Amino acid sequence: MAGFNGPAWTDEEEQDVRPYAVTGGRTKPRHTMRLESLLAAGPTASAGDLGPEASQAVALCRSGPRSVAELAAVLRQPVQVTRVVLSDLIDSGALRLAISDTSSNPHDPQLLEALLARLERLPAA
Repeated sequence: MAGFNGPAWTDEEEQDVRPYAVTGGRTKPRHTMRLESLLAAGPTASAGDLGPEASQAVALCRSGPRSVAELAAVLRQPVQVTRVVLSDLIDSGALRLAISDTSSNPHDPQLLEALLARLERLPAA
C-alpha cells in the first residue's frame, strides 16, 4: 500500500464547512429578512465570538448598507444560513436592519437596478 504524501486537506476544502456548523444547528433566524433587506453596521459593530462569516458580514456592512442577497453571495453561504448569522448579529447590536421592506413591490425596477449594481461590483468567484 502506497503512503499518502500530500496535505491532510487543501485550502479549497477549508471552505467546505457544513451549513449547520456555521449556525450551530439552527435553521430559523429570529428576525425576518427578505433578500433585498438592507443591513448596516450597528452601534457596537463587533462580531464578537460569532465566527469568520459574522466578522466578514460586519466588515462589509461598515462601508455601507448591504442586502441579504449580497452578503450571502460574498460569504458563499446559503441564504438561510446567512439569515441566521445576520439575525445573531442584529441581536448582538453589531448589525441593524437599515431597510427591512424596501418596497411593497419586489419587482420595483429601482430596487432591482440597485441590487444588480451591487452584485456586479462583487469580485468574480
